[in-house]
Amino acid sequence: MEFRQPNSRRGFMETMALGATGVSLSLLAGPLMAKEALSVKKEDLINSESWFDKIKGSHRVVYDGSTPHQGLPIAWTYVFYMTNNMTDTPDEDMTAVCVLRHSAIPFALNDEAWKQYKLGEFFEINDNQTGNPALRNMAYMPQKGDFPVDEIQGIKQLQERGAMFCVCDLALKVYGGFAAQKMGLEADKVYQDWKAAVIPGIEIVPSGVWALTRAQEKNCGYIFAGE
Repeated sequence: MEFRQPNSRRGFMETMALGATGVSLSLLAGPLMAKEALSVKKEDLINSESWFDKIKGSHRVVYDGSTPHQGLPIAWTYVFYMTNNMTDTPDEDMTAVCVLRHSAIPFALNDEAWKQYKLGEFFEINDNQTGNPALRNMAYMPQKGDFPVDEIQGIKQLQERGAMFCVCDLALKVYGGFAAQKMGLEADKVYQDWKAAVIPGIEIVPSGVWALTRAQEKNCGYIFAGE
């Protein structure tokens, strides 16, 4: 997975909306839309508090996946399980939580959304097999060559081992709004489509930073997995 170095951005709203991303969008193209996207009502917030009760075991970590970073938020989740197994810790005695936020949110969406909304092009994530913008979620069920090392397991297999993945609802809304603007679509339609495309088992949380704090309150060590 190739992720090009992002351009510099200015402004608080743009930083909140885009974060460290290579999406070639200008804040000036839609500041009112960005402001509306960030206006969240309390009754619209998703309550995911109980989801964090699933965290178990003696060894706990939360990965802050703020950018695609060549799939490393998922790769490091795998490494956590692999190396703990090598030091005699079974899967049942550990939990890795991977928070997909900012420009890493497409890893939480199914292949249909990647094709329909050209997420590889939008988020500047290339398919290692073709060198072109990805048309599928290579992090979910990786094929040979998707990761630098083929033994790395994807989200599906890691979920089966007990790893927990969540995605930032606020980022779905903000990025969905920018994608809608670029494609001439209704922002809420894109947002709803993206929410419906979230892979089963991946929790939609109010925001990524909210989830990071909740995981740490459950004694998860914090590791930054962006760039």
